[in-house]
Amino acid sequence: MTEHHWHSDGVWLPRTSATAAALEAILDPFTSVERAELLAAPCAAVHARPDMWQMAPLERWAQRLSTDWFFAAAQQLQFHLQPVAELHTGRVYGYEALVRADWNGALVGAGPLLQAAAAHGQARAFDALARRGAIRQAAPLLNDGEILFINFAPGVVYNPDVCLQTTFQACREVGADFSQLLFEVTESEAFPDLHLLGRILERYRAEGAQVALDDLGAGHTSLTFLAQLRPDIVKLDRALIRDLHGADPRVPLILALIQYAHDLGIRVVAEGVETASELTLVRELGADYAQGYYLGRPAPAATGLRPECLTAWPRA
Repeated sequence: MTEHHWHSDGVWLPRTSATAAALEAILDPFTSVERAELLAAPCAAVHARPDMWQMAPLERWAQRLSTDWFFAAAQQLQFHLQPVAELHTGRVYGYEALVRADWNGALVGAGPLLQAAAAHGQARAFDALARRGAIRQAAPLLNDGEILFINFAPGVVYNPDVCLQTTFQACREVGADFSQLLFEVTESEAFPDLHLLGRILERYRAEGAQVALDDLGAGHTSLTFLAQLRPDIVKLDRALIRDLHGADPRVPLILALIQYAHDLGIRVVAEGVETASELTLVRELGADYAQGYYLGRPAPAATGLRPECLTAWPRA
């Protein structure tokens, strides 16, 4: 490929989106497996030899070209808070900090941001940036006793003692109590090194924080993970909860997962609760907490639970 414009990650990129469109046209006939096998390397001039040290899938080059907004957007991060309800009392247990970026007047969600970060080889830097930003921006918004859920991808932490120092520094900057924080492991399906993951979780725990595993029941977080890592909390995947009803064949599975977690001393969050009947059912099945649009949508402030859902907990 011939490229002409120097980008901030040290790769030569074109001045327009025409090349990105051309690459997409080339890739269109190929399957996802074939796309990963099509390699390309940058070069600085028309007749220069490609830089073989920067060889990467052609699909990744297309992703880089189509996400040239990433570096500027990553400097405009903000965090929306979604409440997690305590099912026994109806109180707010805490909030999950969900990353967004304000770009050209629109909000870019976590999915596109993470995909762009990976395409530009910035997954590690972005994960650390988002972790620090969540603590600095969201922790001061919490009420006493409320927990802040912070997502992190363990695959980008190569040494807990080194990589997590910036997390601890962010806490000191805003006076956040580490016991208010809960670090939620995402993308566990891409992280087979359970020994290192265990070291990361224990490092957080040693500072007083809690840890959680996400997406139990989605095929990503396995029962083996629970038994070996013993997190404080596990989240049931939203696909298990969506449209759940009393005669649903998923009910025995959910009940068994909750019971298994409880037998290991692990508390359970039911994610994706969007109706009153789903809320009632997950509480009856023994989940400890619930999260979803019925309880509260992500918002820039810690706004509590939606008034409509509070009828589930009659007040004396």
